Amino acid sequence: MSLLDTVKNPEDLKRLSRDQLPELARDIRERLIDCVSHTGGHIGASLGCVELAIALLYQFDSPSDKVLWDVGHQAYVWKVLTGRNDRFDTLRTEGGISGFLRRSESPHDHFGAGHAGTAMSAAFGMATARDLLGLDYEVVAVVGDGALTCGLSYEGMNNAGHSDRDIILIVNDNGMSISPNVGAIAKTLGRIVANPFANGVRDGVKHVTQRLGGVFGEGIVDFAKNVEESVKNLFSEGMFFEEMGFRYFGPIDGHNLDKLCDTLAFVRDLDGPRVIHVLTEKGKGFAHAESNREKWHGLAAYDPETGEARKASSGPPAWTQVFGEAITTLGHERKDFVVITAAMPSGTGTKIFAQEHPERFFDVGIAEGHGVTFAGGLATQGIRPICAIYSTFLQRAYDNIIHDIAVQKLPVTFCMDRAGLVGEDGQTHMGLYDIAYMLAVPGMTVTAPRDGDELIGLLRTALDHDGPFCTRYPRDKAPRQPSSVSDIPAVPYGTWDLLREGHDLAVFAVGTMVDPALEAVEKLAAEGFDPAVVNCRFMKPLDELMLERLALTCTTIVTVEEGTVANGFGAYLAGRLQATHPEVRVVPIGVPDVLMEQAPRAKQLAKFGLTPSGLAERITALYHEESLEAR
Repeated sequence: MSLLDTVKNPEDLKRLSRDQLPELARDIRERLIDCVSHTGGHIGASLGCVELAIALLYQFDSPSDKVLWDVGHQAYVWKVLTGRNDRFDTLRTEGGISGFLRRSESPHDHFGAGHAGTAMSAAFGMATARDLLGLDYEVVAVVGDGALTCGLSYEGMNNAGHSDRDIILIVNDNGMSISPNVGAIAKTLGRIVANPFANGVRDGVKHVTQRLGGVFGEGIVDFAKNVEESVKNLFSEGMFFEEMGFRYFGPIDGHNLDKLCDTLAFVRDLDGPRVIHVLTEKGKGFAHAESNREKWHGLAAYDPETGEARKASSGPPAWTQVFGEAITTLGHERKDFVVITAAMPSGTGTKIFAQEHPERFFDVGIAEGHGVTFAGGLATQGIRPICAIYSTFLQRAYDNIIHDIAVQKLPVTFCMDRAGLVGEDGQTHMGLYDIAYMLAVPGMTVTAPRDGDELIGLLRTALDHDGPFCTRYPRDKAPRQPSSVSDIPAVPYGTWDLLREGHDLAVFAVGTMVDPALEAVEKLAAEGFDPAVVNCRFMKPLDELMLERLALTCTTIVTVEEGTVANGFGAYLAGRLQATHPEVRVVPIGVPDVLMEQAPRAKQLAKFGLTPSGLAERITALYHEESLEAR
C-alpha cells in the first residue's frame, strides 16, 4: 500500500509528519501520470502543483477555509487529496469526475472554474461575505501567472488590494499559461525571480523592524517601516503587488515542502491582503512533460513510457491543422492580414502561421476582449485581422465584438475553434453558443464550413469582405483531406449549396451537420422519401433566392446545427419565414437548453440525434406526422 492510499481526506493528510510529505508527493505524481495516461487531460500544470496543493491542505482547513484554484488545470492534486482519489481514474470520462472544478462535485471545490482569471474576484466576494456575516475563515486564491495576462484578475486585485480585507493571493508562477506567457507581467515576474538580492534586503529590514520594535517601541517601528518602504522602492520588483495593496512574500520554491509550509503558516497568521509568489515547474517529475511543457499542457491518452498517443492518428487532418496550414499559405499570397490568438497558438493552429510569418502574428495572452479590440484598431488602418479563438473563450469578448467591431463595421474575421460539442472537457468548454450569439450581432456574417475545402474558401471570402465575419469548426478531424489551398476559390458571398433536389420537406444543414444530413437523406430516399438537402454555409445572410424557391415547394424545413436550438439558426430562419411564408413549418434539430456533461464527442452527438441514423429517424417521424408522401 502506498502512502497516498492512506490519505482519504484532508484530515488524514494533516496526521502525516512533515518528513512523510515528499513521499506523498511522489505517490501523487505516479497516480496522476498513470490515470491521465488512460483518460487524457491537463497533466502538466497539475504535476507542477503537487507540493503546493499538499502544503495548502496541510496548513489550511478546507472546506471551512476557502481555497480557490483559478482553473481546473492546476487542481488534479486537490481532487486526489480531497476524497476523490478512489475515483480519479474516471477523470473526464462519462459519469466520472470533472477535469475542472465543480461545486456540485465536492464541498472542497469552493468555486467552479474552467476559464482562467476568475479566482481573485470570486475570492474577494467570499471574503466580503465572510466579513458581512461575521464569520472567521481564510480565503485563498491560487492564480497562475498566465491568468495575470487576464484583465479580470487585475479588476479583482484592484478591489481586494485596497479593501484591507483578510485575503491571500498565491501566484503560481511556472512561466506559462498553455504556451509561454507574453507581455509585461511575465517580464515583471521574471525580474522578481532574478533579483534575490532585493528580496533579501527587504526580508532583512522586516526582521530588524520586528526586533527594534520590541526594544525601542512604536517610534522606531514607524521609522523602520519608512526605511522598508524606501527599500521596496529602490530594489524590489515586488512593489508591483505592494502598489496594488498586497503585502508581497517571495519568490518561494514551489517544490520545497518545508519552505512552502513555513511560508503559508506565517502568512496565514497575518491580516489584510497579501500575496505569495510561488515558483513551480510545469510537468515536474515526468520527463516527457518537462521536456515539452506546451505539448503536455493537455492531451489525449498516452503511453507513459514512450509519451506517444495510445491511438495512432490516421485519416484526414484535424480542422485545426487545416485552418493553420490554410492561413499560412494564404499569408504568402497576400500581405494585408495578420493573425491574433489568445494564449492558444498550438490549440488554434496559429503556431504554424507564426513560424512562417512571425511579424504578422500576435499572441495577446489570456485577454480575449483586448485581442478583439486590438484587432479593431488594426482594421481601422487597413489591416485585415483574423482572430483565432476557441468558441467558448470568445464568449468573454462579446461586448468588444459588438461595441468595437460590429458598430464600426470593421473587417475583422473570427475563426472559432472547438465549436459545438467538445467531448471530455465538459460544461465550461462547450462551443454551443456561438451561432446564437453571433447571429444576434448586427452586420455580422455568420458561416460554417462543411469540410476543409469550404473552410479555405470561406477564409478567402472573409478576407475580401468589407465587414465583420465569423466561421466555426469543431475539435475533430475534417471529414476528408482538403485540396491544395491554391486550387480553392472564394465561396460566393451569401450563397447556399443545393446538394439534393426534393419535394415537401427540405433539410437545411449547417457545417458539421451537412454530411450526416446528406447520409440520412440518402437512406430515406432508398425507402421512398424525397427530401431536399441544402448546405447552409451562410447562416447570415440567408441565401434569399434559394430560400424562396424551396419555401414554394416544401411545407416543412428541418434545420440541423451543432449548436443550441434556443436562438440558433433554426430559430433565426423561422423568424425570417414567419414574415414571408408563415405556412412553412420550421423544425430545428440541435442541442437543447441543457448544460452538456463530459463524454466522448461521438456519444454526445448521438445523444442529441446528430448522427445519420438519428437524423433519419427524426425526419422519418416528421414524414409520418405530416403525412408527407414521396412524389
